[in-house]
Amino acid sequence: MNIHIIQHETYEAPGAYLNWAESRNYTISFSKVYENDALPNSVDLIDMLIIMGGPQSPNTTLEECPHFNAEAEISLMQKCIAAGKAVVGVCLGSQLIGEALGANFGHSPEKEIGVFPITLTENGIKDEKINHFGSVLNVGHWHNDMPGLTKESKVLAFSEGCPVQIVSYSNLVYGFQCHMELTAEVVSLLIESETDLLAKSKKHQFVQNPEEILSHDFSEMNEKLFQFLDKLVDDYKS
Repeated sequence: MNIHIIQHETYEAPGAYLNWAESRNYTISFSKVYENDALPNSVDLIDMLIIMGGPQSPNTTLEECPHFNAEAEISLMQKCIAAGKAVVGVCLGSQLIGEALGANFGHSPEKEIGVFPITLTENGIKDEKINHFGSVLNVGHWHNDMPGLTKESKVLAFSEGCPVQIVSYSNLVYGFQCHMELTAEVVSLLIESETDLLAKSKKHQFVQNPEEILSHDFSEMNEKLFQFLDKLVDDYKS
């Protein structure tokens, strides 16, 4: 398997996604756009495209962020989807997948930062790639927005603060608004990048303080993510 990861910022690191790919001895390539890495010219050598999060939104312009070209990333996703590749988007990545399929992103009712439970919908319980999550699972969150929905998409999970946490756009294309890839190392990077997190935790009901976030054990959600990715690979190969 050839895994290509688009990373928008140093602190929006792939975490458990990278750990999974390395543990399976897959071939891994990166477009670290914050270092001005180019996006792939062709999708021929990509089996799975993983698009990470970032502080940007799909409507962020090149003038606002010169290293983030939403239009180019969306075009790459469209090519991967058309070619039958597996595509997974995280946070901003999930919003970009929706945009690639003609669904505009939206603003989440609540800002969420920390570890909070998601609940699987009826469609989520039926989805064989994620039903091992169980009906409720504690996962990571770090967002203000959420992905748009197409007529064919299915919402698989929601949280108290956001109605769209996991979306299946097709059997090979999934959007995760939540961050199941978080590890203690990645969380430390995110905390360092977040301005006035302690003050925000006192203002927003779904924002935890740094100490509380770091106190969580991320291993269960990481392992659940590994199982999802293994199932996605099996479906891609079948």
